[in-house]
Amino acid sequence: MSEEPGGPEDRLRRFATIWSRAIFPVTATSLTRPEFEEELVPLARRLRTALAARTLDAAHGQAVGAALIEVHCTDPEALSRTLDVVDAYLVLYCGEEAAAAAKEAAREDDLRARCARIQHTVAAGFAAALRERTLVEQEAISRAALNARSAVAEALHASEARFRAVFHGAAIGIGIADLDGTVLEVNDALVRMFGGSEGLLRGRNVRDWTHPDDAPQVWHLYDELVRGEREHYRVEKAFYRPDGTALWTNLTVSLLRDKDGVPQYQLALMEDTTERRLLNLRLRYEATHDALTGLPNRTLFFERLEKVLSAGEGARFGLCYLDLDGFKTINDSLGHAVGDRLLVEVADRLQACATARGEMVARLGGDEFVALTTGRDTETEVDELAHRIMNALATPIRIDGRELTVRGSIGIVEGPAADRSPAEVLRSADITMYRAKSAGGNRYELADPEADARAITRHGLTTALPAALDRGEFFIEYQPLVHLGDGSVRGAEALVRWLHPQHGVLGPDRFIPLAEHTGLIVPLGRWVLEESVRQACVWQERHAEAGPLRINVNLSPMQLTHPGLVADTVDILERSGLAPGALCLEVTESALIGADDDLLKPLRRLSEMGVDIALDDFGTGYSNLANLRRLPVNVLKLDRSFTQGMQQFPADPVDLKIVEGIVSLAHSLDLAVTVEGVETGAQAEQLKELGCDTAQGWYYARPGPPDRLHELALADATG
Repeated sequence: MSEEPGGPEDRLRRFATIWSRAIFPVTATSLTRPEFEEELVPLARRLRTALAARTLDAAHGQAVGAALIEVHCTDPEALSRTLDVVDAYLVLYCGEEAAAAAKEAAREDDLRARCARIQHTVAAGFAAALRERTLVEQEAISRAALNARSAVAEALHASEARFRAVFHGAAIGIGIADLDGTVLEVNDALVRMFGGSEGLLRGRNVRDWTHPDDAPQVWHLYDELVRGEREHYRVEKAFYRPDGTALWTNLTVSLLRDKDGVPQYQLALMEDTTERRLLNLRLRYEATHDALTGLPNRTLFFERLEKVLSAGEGARFGLCYLDLDGFKTINDSLGHAVGDRLLVEVADRLQACATARGEMVARLGGDEFVALTTGRDTETEVDELAHRIMNALATPIRIDGRELTVRGSIGIVEGPAADRSPAEVLRSADITMYRAKSAGGNRYELADPEADARAITRHGLTTALPAALDRGEFFIEYQPLVHLGDGSVRGAEALVRWLHPQHGVLGPDRFIPLAEHTGLIVPLGRWVLEESVRQACVWQERHAEAGPLRINVNLSPMQLTHPGLVADTVDILERSGLAPGALCLEVTESALIGADDDLLKPLRRLSEMGVDIALDDFGTGYSNLANLRRLPVNVLKLDRSFTQGMQQFPADPVDLKIVEGIVSLAHSLDLAVTVEGVETGAQAEQLKELGCDTAQGWYYARPGPPDRLHELALADATG
């Protein structure tokens, strides 16, 4: 069965066709081109085999080079064209089969590298065979010297001319040295690479070309080769040119043996990679440095930090994490061009602050910078570095006639190098920096493990909040509201709790601010309202004899501004069947300070439909008492600070007068008064005498499950 068109053999023959067309015009052969092409097919197969090998077998390439000599391809142009064809087409037509034969998904870069090495071995085999052929011809000429002395001289001259043409016409640098390392021959390309003359290279010993950047194995491989233990090796090596500049090369050195297999010469093939290396260095620089400021970027900084943290026992480090205060305002008001110029100036000033050995400055992105110091006394050094940075930023920056004041917040982390990972160090520095910013900015703070732990916990709680609501991890406890006149239970305040899988039961002070910050307070608040109203309905159904029990539910400032507050409340009351008068929504005094009509409108609508509104934590804000007339509230809840002042006996008469005045004012405005934080009977009695209406606190009961409120309500009803 014939092979499918486009199969491996077909592609191999296509490669052989291209090869034959390239070198046949410069080949001295009696064969036709198709016949010559058939001669090249097995050679192409050997090249494909060499390309597929995991490790280069020089014998394949050398055999191909030698075979070219055997089919009379002795013209130097034949080698040059062969190398061009191998370079351009071997991977293209044989790369897929080579990768399959190697049983690996060889990348094109790997195949290209193998192809380059194969070219070197072909050139080496060609040169060796040509030299051997020359020697053979010389021997033949010597045997026929008596009969055709002039013909022998002419043949010898032609053979040597061909060898010289190949040697000197090659595009890659070629050098031949004896086993002692003395350079015997160099070609024109090698002379051009070194930028000197042939006389500066010939006769020199190769060991003179050591370079500080030589890899440790370079000279070990060389010693193995000259001892005959290795046939070839390939390395990247640098040389010094006569003018002191560096020449970087891909160097392949092969061992040349005589006909008896005894090592005789070493052949070096050099490819100039200096420009490629300079390009790679430039790309590396661009990849590791900030394009705007020229400072090391996050990538290079993490490399340096990782190295510092793995320095070993006794090493220490200090890190300053800087974030500019108010930079967004400058960007928004003056434009990004001014912001960029400001960042460049800040970068220059920071760079001037970190000039000591072991110090570096980097830009992490935006207006965030880091300064790193290392040594034995980093506790003092990092503090001094932070001082220098703050002083450097104190001087205004002048841009386009404007003087811009720059402020910054710095988080400092210092300690033993082996204690933490780079990510942990940056996280601690970031947390500390935000602590400095929260304290007003334009200052620096030292990292505090306990503060870090709290911040990490806060972050963990913040990210866990949405899933916690979906998983039903929240529950409600109820604290009774007791009438001070007869001691009966009139209702309860709903207090939400979070049963966290790791941290246990968390009070609202731990997660309500986080829910406010993330916006989750709206769905959470709606759930609390719905669950509390449902529970109030259960109380009324089961314990009607105890009288109507009111449920108090807290509203956060964000809930007040949510457009769905009224609609959600109406929907929950209608679906549950609870009368609006049995619901009281508590709003903190601070949330209503300076409230305009738009903010009060939803509260007025709820009040008009019968829902009570309580002004919670009254007495802690700075609102004008006269504003009570315009607020749609029915109840004042005095803050627990008033009851704490009554714990001593006798109570402070000033505190008593204040409470008495508030109660009198509230009653004159037809407002009921509830007091929080009642812990003793004496407090309860005193508040009763002052005219307070209801109270709650541990004296009556701590927050608990709804069933306990049933029991208290029943006890009042039957007592």
